[in-house]
Amino acid sequence: IREEGAYEIIQDHAGRWLKVFKGRRHGFMPVYMKHPVTCRKDWEEDVAPRLDPSDPKRWEDLDRRCQAAKRASQERGMLVSQGIIGGYMYLRAMLGPEGVLYAFYDMPDLVHDMMRRWMELMNTALEKIQERVDLDELWMAEDICYNAGMLISPRTFKEFLMPYYQEVIDKARRRQKRKLYFGVDTDGYAPEAIPLYLELGMDMMMPFEVAAGCDVVEIGRRYPNLVIMGGIDKRVLASGKNAIEEHLQHIIPQMLKRGGYIPMCDHGVPDNVSFESYMYYRKRICKLDH
Repeated sequence: IREEGAYEIIQDHAGRWLKVFKGRRHGFMPVYMKHPVTCRKDWEEDVAPRLDPSDPKRWEDLDRRCQAAKRASQERGMLVSQGIIGGYMYLRAMLGPEGVLYAFYDMPDLVHDMMRRWMELMNTALEKIQERVDLDELWMAEDICYNAGMLISPRTFKEFLMPYYQEVIDKARRRQKRKLYFGVDTDGYAPEAIPLYLELGMDMMMPFEVAAGCDVVEIGRRYPNLVIMGGIDKRVLASGKNAIEEHLQHIIPQMLKRGGYIPMCDHGVPDNVSFESYMYYRKRICKLDH
């Protein structure tokens, strides 16, 4: 868009204006200058037409990608996993973190219109994909929690998100004979959100950030049928072998007895984790699993 000294203002794939360092657009949190939807006019004239599921350009590469996934499944036994953006993450990208909260109260009809378009696009995409290949996993990128719980209330979730989620998930599951596992990816303190997504048929959740208060051992006790991925504290991985060993001893033996657990760093591995420490963690995981 323009340059400002050591920075540049760019527009990203979601239509947001971001302030970033010149020559370094990724790897840090940008400053969000502007979001694409501020009123109904923005939505109807600028954004909704870009989310048209009937646009053939959306599907130009679909056959090739689905065939590649089908071959990988048949020849190498790999899982076919499809990701979708969750409704909250989508609304937040369009309206902004604060704007979406105001919109639930000030522009509820607009939010429902946006979610209906989300549902239409997700249903169309999944139908086209599932006509070509059966899915094993459907992962929703949501990020609906922060370090003290959910960013919206359960009541708001049930009013503005749940009906649209239910239709997308139920239709996706009815399209194929083999079980479709549904997972949710949310950062932050997740336990408050778990019952809501279980009501939708969630099977799996990740990454259970320890810094936000998530303890996968305790969560595993409360929800014995939930497949848990994550819960390995990124901060501990940077603290040396003794700290890593103590952390793993708290988690792995108990979760191994429980089952339904995939050990994984509770977010991206930060650059203050040495390669030596990371390899120690990985090797200890393999040993403790036996």
